[in-house]
Amino acid sequence: MRATVTASPIPHEAGAVTAPAPSPVLVTVEHLSIHFPPWNAPTRVVEDVSYEVRAGETMGIVGETGSGKTLSSLAILNLLPPPARIARGRILFEGEDLAAKSQAQMQRLRGRKLAMVFQNPGYSLNPFLTVGTQLAEILRVHERLPRRAALDRVEALLGLVGISDPGSRLGQYPHEMSGGMKQRVCIARALLCNPALVLADEPTTALDVTIQAQILDLFEDLKARIGMSMIFVTHDMGVVARIADRITVMYAGQVCETGDKRSIFTRPLHPYTQALLASTPRIDRRYTVDAAGRRERLPTVGRAVTAGVPQHGRGCRFADRCPEASPDCSGLVPQAAVIEPGRVVHCLKRGSSGVPDHG
Repeated sequence: MRATVTASPIPHEAGAVTAPAPSPVLVTVEHLSIHFPPWNAPTRVVEDVSYEVRAGETMGIVGETGSGKTLSSLAILNLLPPPARIARGRILFEGEDLAAKSQAQMQRLRGRKLAMVFQNPGYSLNPFLTVGTQLAEILRVHERLPRRAALDRVEALLGLVGISDPGSRLGQYPHEMSGGMKQRVCIARALLCNPALVLADEPTTALDVTIQAQILDLFEDLKARIGMSMIFVTHDMGVVARIADRITVMYAGQVCETGDKRSIFTRPLHPYTQALLASTPRIDRRYTVDAAGRRERLPTVGRAVTAGVPQHGRGCRFADRCPEASPDCSGLVPQAAVIEPGRVVHCLKRGSSGVPDHG
């Protein structure tokens, strides 16, 4: 078992390797904005978010609590909590705009082509049904399998995700399982119909560190064996360093930058990404201790946002905490600046153009 989920730098490669041809794009999120009422002056919790996920790729969405990473992912499945709604943007999946589909149309896609693993497995499993019954029901609805064939498929998937004696687990209720085993059940549920895209919303947060490492091992193994695409939402830089191929960094509902994992960790461009990485403990660094026994303190991500400062407008949302902010940063919304193929940053100090924020 790979033992740590603590952030560490990306290892340097011994020599140059010719990059393989990029896989086709599976999902494109274009200028996604999510608002909450009142609608005459909405709270803009997610604003102008764009990124792509390629076939067989894991996109890590990282940011602190309240950055909008979970909401923007729920929008892909049309599972936004009411009264939130998509105010603008498109979500293209296999050439179709998911944002324009009805709930009935999305119901036919969820579980079959799109699946999700939620943060707390105890809340996402039905406590009144056995594991076999509730997972087999998905196959009976989407693939019209008879009950016995559905249960056989469920048993095989439970074995695939590392649950011992999967046949006996079919008759168990969720409360009879540990947290790690319930999360494995949820991962098996997501894979039942071989979906093209799996969204994982902080699936290791509710687990202890040892089980976290096992679940991350499982995701890596499944990705290699099945070739699925994933959007992996997390606030943990160590987790995203391990699991993701490409990373989108979000802050207060805006994208800060997007790039491949190595570029983000070795050459962070946005001041927020730089501060986030600087404030993360690293296993390869020795921290000093002074004569009084006080350990070196990690830097913080700027000063905290003061109470009452709105999080739904006023230019770059990181401006109040940014050490490089200028007056323009508080009034102009930074647009995407392409630094190199696949590398995008939203920062006026890094070449982005700015447009007025009209609220």
